[in-house]
Amino acid sequence: MATLNNVESLLSTLPAPSADQVAGPPAQPSPVADIVAGLRTIAPLDGLTDEEYTWIATKGTERVGQDRSIVFREGEPACNMNFILQGEVQVRRRHSNAALFIGRAGSMTGKLPFSRMKTYGGEGYSVGPVWAIDVHESLFPEMMVAIPSMAQRSVSQLLDRVREVTRIEQQSEKLNALGKLAANLAHELNNPASAAQRSAASLFGELREYGDQKYRMGKLCLPEETTERYRDWIKNARARMSAYSNLPKGSQNPLANADREEMLIQWLNAHNVPNPWTIAPALSETTLAFDLLDELAAIVGPEVLPVAVATVASSLRVERMAETVVDSTVRIFDLISAIKDYSYMDQAPIQDVDLAQSLENTLVMFNSRLRNVKVELEFDQDLEPVSAYGSELNQVWTALIENALDAMNDMGTLRLTTHKGGQMALVEVWDSGPGIEPEIKSRIFEPFFTTKAPGRGLGLGLDTVQRIVNKHSGFVTVESKPGATCFQVRLPLDRLQAY
Repeated sequence: MATLNNVESLLSTLPAPSADQVAGPPAQPSPVADIVAGLRTIAPLDGLTDEEYTWIATKGTERVGQDRSIVFREGEPACNMNFILQGEVQVRRRHSNAALFIGRAGSMTGKLPFSRMKTYGGEGYSVGPVWAIDVHESLFPEMMVAIPSMAQRSVSQLLDRVREVTRIEQQSEKLNALGKLAANLAHELNNPASAAQRSAASLFGELREYGDQKYRMGKLCLPEETTERYRDWIKNARARMSAYSNLPKGSQNPLANADREEMLIQWLNAHNVPNPWTIAPALSETTLAFDLLDELAAIVGPEVLPVAVATVASSLRVERMAETVVDSTVRIFDLISAIKDYSYMDQAPIQDVDLAQSLENTLVMFNSRLRNVKVELEFDQDLEPVSAYGSELNQVWTALIENALDAMNDMGTLRLTTHKGGQMALVEVWDSGPGIEPEIKSRIFEPFFTTKAPGRGLGLGLDTVQRIVNKHSGFVTVESKPGATCFQVRLPLDRLQAY
């Protein structure tokens, strides 16, 4: 009896594979018995009679191809039902590296009876040698008469295929969203992490320098009275400079700091302090007044002043570096806390969700995209929490905020509002983008519908929003005009009353 191994001899008759090689008829057609043996490995055809297998073997067209052979091209008319007897066919879209669909040996695929498929949705190519039988759509009526059970088999296969393709697309959308969040978080974490790393690396050298300066001060063997006055001066100077740490960041003028640094260099030169350019920057960042420096010069004298000033400057540099490490690690901790709150990590699935806090946690994920966006928050402080799946609601806010930023190209106004409307909580996400065209407004919630460029979205974002909100017994609406688009999400405050 013939076996599938006979296909190897058929494949060997083909020319060497090339980038544009297309699977086609073999040099010598296979015996019908071999084809029937191959068709018996197709699981969806289990139970056919010998006559029905023979009909497919004789009416179908045989195709073989080497590894990486093109089986069909994206956008070509779909007109064949395919039975894959050996090998594997992967379908990929031109703009995506992820496999949209994989047809393996034993599969019944391609255009099936009752399918509305018009063209191929991706590029199909073989992985390894492939052997397949094609049945043209013009033979479908005849096939239904010859094989009555093919109608039920085709419908079952269509349902399985829809479920599988939907699952793959949804998984791809989730990975795409996760990748964007990861990129935003990496950007946000990189800044404080880099600042902490730089300060920590410099801190070792500066601590050694500070130790050396303290050692030089000790070697001078100052009189007890001078030492006490020096200590009192340090306490007084620190008390005067403590206001510096309470100043808002915006009050520190870079130009004023530069002018102050130049004046400090002049003062240090006038008092014969060596290397003033290394000392002045540390002093310029503080509010250490010149009268305090004059007082220090009077206390320690011209011989001790260079070491005393260098010791103070080194001490200030160490403190600034330590402060940077602390501030950076606090920022990292705050980001991690926001991520945990966003994902509801280590918490029960259903939570009493504070909608305002949920929206703010989601905004943290987009900080890197908000530099040129004016964010307006209008939250009803009296709005009670909503019982919901917290992590899923955050997926809703993520999709709506991302769409708003995409529509504005990360430039414009984003407004988030919450308030109570009857027995419903209302969340609104506004953007100042160009608006949604009226002719497509009714389709934006359809799965796989997207206006974004290829590779930037699969069209599942708003479909996911609608499914999650519906799961919470709520609903989503949209209002749009040029310069103002608003997505409204209504959620019941008491879910028991929603059923």
